[in-house]
Amino acid sequence: MSELWQLSAREAVALLRRGEVTPGELVEVALARIEATDGALNALPTLCPERARQAPLQNAAEKGEEPGWLAGLPLAIKDLVEVAGVRTTFASPIHADNVPQESNILVERLEANGAGVLAKSNTPEFGAGAQTFNEVFGTTTNPWNTALTCGGSSGGSAAALAAGQVWLASGSDLGGSLRIPAAFCGVVGFRPSPGRVARHPATSPFAGLAVEGPMGRTVGDTALMLDAMVGQHVRDPISLPIPARSFQSAVDEPQAPLRVAFSRDLGLGPVEPEIADICAAAAVRFEELGATVEEATPDFTDAIECFHVLRAAHMVTAFDELLAEKREFIKPDLVWNIEQGLALDAVAIGRAERVRAALYHRVVDFFEHYDLLLSPAVIVPPFSHEQRYVEEVAGQRYDNYLDWLYLTFVVTLTACPALSLPCGFSQGELPVGLQMIGPPRGDHALLSAATLAEEMFGIAGRLPIDPRI
Repeated sequence: MSELWQLSAREAVALLRRGEVTPGELVEVALARIEATDGALNALPTLCPERARQAPLQNAAEKGEEPGWLAGLPLAIKDLVEVAGVRTTFASPIHADNVPQESNILVERLEANGAGVLAKSNTPEFGAGAQTFNEVFGTTTNPWNTALTCGGSSGGSAAALAAGQVWLASGSDLGGSLRIPAAFCGVVGFRPSPGRVARHPATSPFAGLAVEGPMGRTVGDTALMLDAMVGQHVRDPISLPIPARSFQSAVDEPQAPLRVAFSRDLGLGPVEPEIADICAAAAVRFEELGATVEEATPDFTDAIECFHVLRAAHMVTAFDELLAEKREFIKPDLVWNIEQGLALDAVAIGRAERVRAALYHRVVDFFEHYDLLLSPAVIVPPFSHEQRYVEEVAGQRYDNYLDWLYLTFVVTLTACPALSLPCGFSQGELPVGLQMIGPPRGDHALLSAATLAEEMFGIAGRLPIDPRI
């Protein structure tokens, strides 16, 4: 029983379905693992074990003992997502004592599909940034080296998975918040197509920059969680119906891509040579699957500026009233980003929308020639958790908390599904993530290719790990 935390999510669900273990027993296993490891990580600051014990039983009874996709599996929910009756802070001192009365529809859907919500995972304030720290719970560290950052903003989820605290965890992604912590912690973070996972409440329900998505230690686990998350909901105007074919079927019956493109930098800026070399070596291995691999990338001209404008406008939608009322309680990086948005005019926003539209059509044309696009997920390996953000790479200075994230945030603009898959290790024995990007609405094909790559790379079996102090 004590070794159940080492199982994959799919293995644990199989035991639950056969009745060889109960949801309550898995809750106890997870709690023991959290107690043993979270002092070093600070990944899951809020626990709700009774909910994890009772919700699967209640939902099974209501559905005539149908266990759902997850069959009672305990998991973690990012602390940006409301869970009824459970402290949900959004990592902000403004909401430090917030206990919502209703759950986000993501939580409702997961619980209806058999999830047991066990914990809330740590995140930067309002999810802003790729380094997980805040004034409510403090800093989350990286299990591979606890002196380093786990990334963000889904950093608590990634660290908890890598250390075996939970089998699955939720994340969200606007500029890379699923993919970056997955890369830093050696797990899988999947950014699905916009609309694939319904969102509510959301301040921008018609927008498609921010998405919710699954995180797991393997591609198969991530597909399992995605199956439990997806579906149309009347409160989300862009939400998509449940597909006719499960996402796990793409994992169980994978098909290799025929034409693969790789770029060391997407034509945009510097990447640490070691990171680029590891990802390039991983890309070449797709030839073992019978694919043709070429160096190529869509034209991302003006994409960095475009993202800055659209993100800043998004920040105004979400936070301008809060800035006016609670400015002194908001971290400086977020204040800067909101004020960027307040300084925009209609001409700048209109131009950014036109740039994004042109980029999308170039990407559609690109995927008429390639099945898959690969790049590094992050331009650097994990850095000190005392550093707010990367300030310089290869002589390129960054004066804000966003610019160093360009490899992921320009992909956000394309609306393509994307994930980070562990593909190797640095000389410092830190995981390196390969960003894999599929064609528009190509979630199944992307998971299929990632499954075959995961088998080639052979890294998933190295998790979970004990935190390395």
